[in-house]
Amino acid sequence: MRKFKLFLVVPFAIFLFTSYGLAEAAKININTASVEQLVELPGIGESTASKIVAYREQNGGFKTIDDLLNVKGIGERKYEKMKSLITVSN
Repeated sequence: MRKFKLFLVVPFAIFLFTSYGLAEAAKININTASVEQLVELPGIGESTASKIVAYREQNGGFKTIDDLLNVKGIGERKYEKMKSLITVSN
């Protein structure tokens, strides 16, 4: 019985984690996220999250996720760690 449950759970888990729709839904939209949501990103503390929000407000939002590199405190390494977790979609 245990092998049977595992046989059902593993393919379902793989489907959930690789499904485009679910992966997209899990991304944080840097054009709408609050400071509280932004601090969930790797390497982002409250100070950097506040800078992201300030940049967004001063510049009318981010056109691409690469624009995040214009925010003071976000360099290539920090950006690389989070780029798969963010979006600018509407």
